[in-house]
Amino acid sequence: MNVQLKVVTRDNWEDALKLQVKEDQRKFVPAVAVSLAKVYIKPDGDNVEYIPFAIYDGDFMVGFVMHAVVIETSDMYWINGFIIDQSQQGNGYGKAALQESINIIKNTFKACKEIRLTVHKDNISAKKLYERYGFISLGQEYDGEQVYRLFV
Repeated sequence: MNVQLKVVTRDNWEDALKLQVKEDQRKFVPAVAVSLAKVYIKPDGDNVEYIPFAIYDGDFMVGFVMHAVVIETSDMYWINGFIIDQSQQGNGYGKAALQESINIIKNTFKACKEIRLTVHKDNISAKKLYERYGFISLGQEYDGEQVYRLFV
């Protein structure tokens, strides 16, 4: 396995739109199209930079994740829209892509002291994954989902 995050561009965005989670997971995460729309619309404000990534194993796209950052802050570094395609789940891509996301944020944004994400209260497998990597619940909600953070 050679998992890499590559920015979604005009060369790969159509493939990214084809990524789907399982039917029973669709209530947990937005479709890739919704995440990509946020890059343009900036629903959280003009100071937020959205960076959409396709998750690859070699040359094969297996998932999607987006980083949302407020540069020069210490705690406004978010992972969201994180999905592994339904055909690729259970192969370790979620773990590898989460670790790669953490590494990219830590290495790119030196001011970052914590990484945050939100998770649907019923998404038990995602909660277990995030907790395995050191994320802890803040006991708060954002947009109807539980907020988790990881100190880096």
